[in-house]
Order: sequence, then structure tokens, then C-alpha cells
Amino acid sequence: MPAIESTRCATRWITRIIPVVITGAVGYATYVVVARVCSSYLINTRGEVGAAIPILIFYFLFLLLMVATYIRTILAANFDPGLVPLGPLAIEQRSHQNSKRLRKHKHGDLESQSYHPGPDNDPDSPGLENFYTKNVFVCESDGRPKWCSECCNWKPDRAHHSSEIDRCVLRMDHYCPWVGGMIGENSFKFFVQFTTYTACYCAVVLGAAASTLHKRNNEGQPLDPYLIAAIALAAFFGLFTFLMTVTSIRYIFLNMTNVDILGSPSKVYQLAVYLPRGTPPSDGFSVVTYPLPKPDQTPRTRTSRTVTSEASGASLQGRTSSPRLTARDDLAMRSFAILKTGAGENPWDLGPWRNWQAVMGANPLDWLLPIRKSPCTNHESQRGFYPMGHVLTKVCTRYGLTVTSDNEGNGLEMQEFRNKKT
Repeated sequence: MPAIESTRCATRWITRIIPVVITGAVGYATYVVVARVCSSYLINTRGEVGAAIPILIFYFLFLLLMVATYIRTILAANFDPGLVPLGPLAIEQRSHQNSKRLRKHKHGDLESQSYHPGPDNDPDSPGLENFYTKNVFVCESDGRPKWCSECCNWKPDRAHHSSEIDRCVLRMDHYCPWVGGMIGENSFKFFVQFTTYTACYCAVVLGAAASTLHKRNNEGQPLDPYLIAAIALAAFFGLFTFLMTVTSIRYIFLNMTNVDILGSPSKVYQLAVYLPRGTPPSDGFSVVTYPLPKPDQTPRTRTSRTVTSEASGASLQGRTSSPRLTARDDLAMRSFAILKTGAGENPWDLGPWRNWQAVMGANPLDWLLPIRKSPCTNHESQRGFYPMGHVLTKVCTRYGLTVTSDNEGNGLEMQEFRNKKT
């Protein structure tokens, strides 16, 4: 897979220069700590071999971990950031646009750019089945998933479109010029490890250089400009990465991202929640039934309240089977209640410990080593794209519903149908 680069020329140049700056800073720090602090001053001048050895051990340990997590973050952020596939229309459009023409459209006349603000109106739109086979997903007021007009595709939960790379990214956090790529669900864990080890590395450099400068000053020796420069660099990068680490760990415990945190106190989510068969109708919520009816189909079901679908021109209604449906067709239908969370409620909050495990893993080795991806990158569960916790239970209770368990759904109903036939 080719690298996913920024669409902005200035950003691309910055991301190419930064690794050179980081390499130069690390090389300079290595010279100061190894040559001037440990070898020249502690060992040769003071004869304190016992003091030099721990410094060298911690220095190279954190240097190795920092470099390993940095490389892992770069690879994940640039080659596997967790992109949402482009829709067929977007693929067709982009295949006919070379980079020069694309840049001209981006910066030229806005009216000359192709734009598709509305979702795909086909009831059998590709990708819809990835949503209504789940038990819960984020939806619009009509019960359909959120739509990206740039990628011309349905957006999974917690996916956001990045103008920096012109693609939708799962659990998008931010574009990081230090690693030259997008920090999303595939790279966030490695990014946190990188900032943590970098802060520890800078602390070792800062401690070694500052301690040596203090001792030299007490001995009446002249100021060493190499030590002063190392202290300044370590303090700057150390403070920056420490704050990034603290902020990222806070996001992990809250199960949020930089995008999620924006306006979070007043943010409201609309959830399509699967209704088990036999759920009585209610005036408290709207219901949508999948697969969506064709424009020429008569309504298959009825409910006390309906939602109008732009896709079909018909009403999206609850599940009371029409006599014209076969038993198998009836079982293929799935109805969802459209529910709203309260302001500031995060449906993906599982509690601090489970939130931590969702990103960093359950094994302490996963916390320390940049080997395996976050468990949250697995979207195979029928329950939803991401696990939902107590907020979903609270919302369902508020509407008089019960949360569907992981093993409930069409698979179980189809099995029951087959058993009855035999």
C-alpha cells in the first residue's frame, strides 16, 4: 500500500524535514551524554564509573524504545492509518483526476469542483449491510448511517473525514507532522508509546546534563555550552512530549479522541438500536426497517410512528410482518429504534479500565512494546463497530427498551427458522 501523504505541499515538506531535525537532536544528545557527561566528566575526570553506568543503561534503553515506537508509529500512520474505503463514485472520480488537476480544483473555482452533498439514494446502496447487520450504530434522523460527501460512502461509527489527507479515518485523532501521518485507531497506541518513551528519554538527558552542569559550577569550572544546549533541547522536547502523553492517556481513560472531545459537553449522538422480534410499538421513538423498501414497494410493516426516507420515498417503519412476505424474507428484516443520547454522554465509555484495555491491550507487554495493534481495531462483533457501555443501557432504559445481547440478531432467528422446518 502506498504511503498516505498530506494533500498540502507545505505539510509534506515539513514532514520530510522533521525526521532530519529529530535525528540531529538525538545525535547531539548522544554525543553530550555519552562523550561529555559519562566518558569525559564522570569517568575520566571524577572516576565515578558507578554513576556513569546507570546513566548509560537508561539512556540507551529509552533511546531504543523511542526509536522502535517512532518507526512503528510512522509505518502505521503512513501506510495503515485505518482508512474507510472510498465509495464507487469517489473511486471513479479520483481515477480520472491526476494530481495537477486535483490541486487546481482544490485551489481554483469552487464551483468547478464535483461535490455530492446527499447520501446515496439507492436502498441497496453498497455498504449499508455493514451497518444493519450490527445491533447498534450511529445514524441520522432517518435511520441511515452518516454519509461522507467527499468519499461518497457511509461512515462507520467514530470515523471522520480528514481534509489533511482527503480520506475518512477510523477513530481519527489528529494529523501529526512529527511522524508524517494521520494518528487514528491503528496508530494511536504506538503514538502514545512513542511520546511516553520520548519524555523518559528527554528526562534522562535533562537529568544527566543538568547534574553535570551543577557539579561543574560548584567546582568552579567554566560553563559548558554543550551542556546548556542539551538542557534546552531536552527541556523543550521533554515538556512537549510529556504534555502529549498526559493528554493522550486522559483520552484513553475517557475512550475519546481529539475529534470526540471537541464540543463533547453538548454533543448528542443518534443511535439505531436493534429491536428484538416481538418488541411492542411505542410513540416514544421512531423505527427504521432494513433492508430499505424499494420506491415501488408498498410498505411492508406498520408502526405508531414513521420516519420518511429520502432514499425510497416511502416510510421506514417498524416490524409487523405483511402477509405477502415469506417467512424467510421476514427473518431477513431488521428493525431499529432511533434513540438519542443525552448531551455530553459518550456511548463508547466502558469505564477507565476497559477503556485502557480497548486501546492498549490486556497484556502488560502490549502496553510496553509496539508489536500488536489495539484491540479496538477489531470490528467483527455483531454488537457494533465499537463496544458500548453503560450509556447505551441508560439510553435504552430511558426509552423503555432493553439492550440486545451479543448473540441476539438475525443469525439466531434464522437458526430458529431452520429448526422449525426440520
